[in-house]
Amino acid sequence: MEGRQSGRAGSAVFVAWRLSVVGAVKSSFSLIPRWLVAEFSVFAAIAGVAASLFAFAKLAEEVAEGETHAFDEAVLLAFRAPGDPADPLGPLWLEVVMRDLTALGSTTVLTLITAAVVGFLIMDRKRGAALFVLAAVAGGGLLSYLLKIGFDRPRPDLVAHLVDVHTLSFPSGHAMGAAVTYLTLGALIVRTERKRPLKAYVLTVAVTLTLLIGLSRLYLGVHWPTDVLAGWCAGSAWALICWLAALWLQRRGQIEKDDGTTTAEVKS
Repeated sequence: MEGRQSGRAGSAVFVAWRLSVVGAVKSSFSLIPRWLVAEFSVFAAIAGVAASLFAFAKLAEEVAEGETHAFDEAVLLAFRAPGDPADPLGPLWLEVVMRDLTALGSTTVLTLITAAVVGFLIMDRKRGAALFVLAAVAGGGLLSYLLKIGFDRPRPDLVAHLVDVHTLSFPSGHAMGAAVTYLTLGALIVRTERKRPLKAYVLTVAVTLTLLIGLSRLYLGVHWPTDVLAGWCAGSAWALICWLAALWLQRRGQIEKDDGTTTAEVKS
């Protein structure tokens, strides 16, 4: 009995100690000024832009020098049946799924999504935010087009294409367009949402869609792996730049907050 009582007493002491530690940690975080958290987010975004641009530049250099040829071929062939580059791995339904996923990164779908979001923002009397979304997505699309022309890389001919393609290869327009659209919209939603679980959910969905769309381009054989990687890098950099621009414009009162007022109106 004495052993059990002492054990229970020890457990109670441990629970009380743990609760006190958790409470102290929470109190410490509550003492951190909000402006410091915001500045850290800005620093992290700038670091992300720099890292993405560096990765894109490195990929572009390696592709131009032909150093990625072996890697590109190995990855593309890994998605095909051994000895038959026309036969993708997996059952027929997987090919159908990949076709559907890749459509989520098409110009048509991304344009429809952007138009729906812009229309919603206009109806919600957030014209500044609507104009910003339109400019961000359109600017990213134009950048993707100019990069394709600049690098002028042909599509892979190593495996059979499972969908029709008519444009150049580097960077992947679907991968970059998905990153530009979904990550930019996700970042803007996060800026107007205070609940952390919802923020994490939105960003997880945006990142997952971007990754799946890029992988679908490899499965369908219409892009080299370095095309997709470059698209992700360029699109992520653009989305982060747009996030920073949105933050700056909000602080100047040129983009509405989630309650329909501008930063300038809140200060006054």
